[in-house]
Amino acid sequence: MPTAPTLAPPRRPATQLTGRARRLPPELRLPVTVFAGTELVLLLWWAACYPALTSYDSAAYVTTAVSAVWSSDHSVAYDALVWLALRTPGRIAALTLAQTVATAGALAYTCVALRGLGVRGRRSGTVAVLLAIAPPTGAFVVFLWKDVPFTLCALLVFAASARLLARTAARADWLVLAAALTGLGLFRNNGLGVALVAGLALTLGLAGRRAVLALLTAAAVGFSLLCQLVLYPAAGIVPPRVSSVHSLHYHDIAVAYAAQPTVLTAADLALLAQVAPVGEWARAGANCWVSDQLFTSAFDRAAADRLNARLIDIWQRLLTERPDLVAGARICRGHIAWAPFPGPVAQQAFTWVGRPGPTPADLYGLAAPGTPLAEHPARFALYSRPRSQLLQAGARFWYHLARTPQLDWLLFRGATWCYLGYAAVLLFARGRRMRSAHLLAGVLIGFQLTVLAANPAPLYRYMVGPLFVAPFCLTLLTARRSLTRRQSAPKA
Repeated sequence: MPTAPTLAPPRRPATQLTGRARRLPPELRLPVTVFAGTELVLLLWWAACYPALTSYDSAAYVTTAVSAVWSSDHSVAYDALVWLALRTPGRIAALTLAQTVATAGALAYTCVALRGLGVRGRRSGTVAVLLAIAPPTGAFVVFLWKDVPFTLCALLVFAASARLLARTAARADWLVLAAALTGLGLFRNNGLGVALVAGLALTLGLAGRRAVLALLTAAAVGFSLLCQLVLYPAAGIVPPRVSSVHSLHYHDIAVAYAAQPTVLTAADLALLAQVAPVGEWARAGANCWVSDQLFTSAFDRAAADRLNARLIDIWQRLLTERPDLVAGARICRGHIAWAPFPGPVAQQAFTWVGRPGPTPADLYGLAAPGTPLAEHPARFALYSRPRSQLLQAGARFWYHLARTPQLDWLLFRGATWCYLGYAAVLLFARGRRMRSAHLLAGVLIGFQLTVLAANPAPLYRYMVGPLFVAPFCLTLLTARRSLTRRQSAPKA
C-alpha cells in the first residue's frame, strides 16, 4: 500500500520576523539596531587603541586626578570621571569603554529623534554607522579628552531639539535636554556659549514653549557658572591662574603691536618688557594663528599674574581705539571655526589633529624625571596596550589614510560641515514651510561663535561637534513629507 507523501512544513514569509527580532517591540528595533551596530565598530577602535588615545591634556587630567589639590584649568567634571576610573579594575580603559557606550546610545537616540521628522531609520542609521567608522569621529571617541562628553552633550541637544520640533517629546526628552545643556558648561569651561546659543535658538523657535525653554537654558547656564564661581572654590579646587585666563588678551596685544607698533606707548612697552622681552611680543604677534607662540620660556607667568590688571587696561584701550586689530586677531586665531581650509603650514595654522600612536613614556613631559607623576603608579594606566596588534595596525592605517592632506577640508574641518548643515536645515525648513526648523542649526551656530570668540589654536577637536551633528542634518533632505506627529507633547 503506497505511503502518503510527506508534506514539507509551510515556508515562513520572508517579511515575517523570527526569534528575538519578532519579540522586540517595533519602536525599539531602530535604536537597538543602531546601538548594536555602532557599538560594535567603536569596540574595534577601543580594542585597537586600548586603553585610550592620548595627548598632553590626557596626561594633565591624570595629574590632576592624583593630586592632593585640584585645579579647574580643565573640566572638573571630567577630572572626576578620570579619578573614578583610576579606582576601577579597568582604570582608564573603563572610562573610554563607557565613552563608546555613551556614544552609541547618543547616536541611537538621534536616529529615533529624526524619525519623528520623517527621516527613515535606514538613512539615519547608515550615517550613525559611518560616523563610528570614520577616524575623525570614531577614533575621537576613544581619546581621553573632556571634548568627548562635551561633544555628546551637543549631539543630545540637537536630538532633543528634533524631538521637540516633531512634537514627539516625552518627559524623558526634556530631562535629556536639561542634562545635555548643563553638560555643555561642565565639560568645557567655555562651553556655556554653545549652551546659551542652542538654548536661545530653541526659545525663539518654539513659540508655545518659550517660557519653559528660557528657564531651562538659564538654569543650565546658571548652574555651570555657580560651579565655576562658587562651588569649586568652596570645595578647595584652585581656579586657573590669572595669566592663563587672560592668555588670549595678551596675544591680542602682541598681534596688535606686530601689526601697528605705534598703537602702544613707551609706558606700554615698558610694562610688556616686565613680562617678556618686547622682541618676543613682536615675534609672537607676527603669528596671529596660534597664541602658544607667546608663552615660551621667555614669558614670565608670575609677572603676568602680578601685572594682569594693567595688561588688561592696555587691551581695553586697544579694543576702544583699534577694534579692528583686536577683532582681526580673534578672527585669525579662530580660523578653525569658520574656514573650510587650513591656514599656512609655516605659521602652524594647519589642522591640529590628535596622534594615533602609542603614549610616550614621559607622558608628554608630565611624567619626566622629577615630576610628581614620574613615581606615581597611575602613569601606567595611560600606556598603550592594544588588545590586538592586527587591529592596531589596521586602525593606524585607516587613521593615517584619513589624514590625506587633500581630504582635510572634508574630514577634519568642522566649519565645512557647519555650512553643509546650515544648507540642509534651510532647505528642509523651506520645503516643509516650517520656520521653526531653523532651531536645529542652533548647536552649529553655537560652536562657530564660541570658538571664534575665544580660541588658542587650530585644534580640530574644538570643532568636532559639527562633524557629528551636521551629517544628521543632511538626512533631513531625505525626510518624508507626511510627518507623523502627536497632537500635543506631554508637559515638562
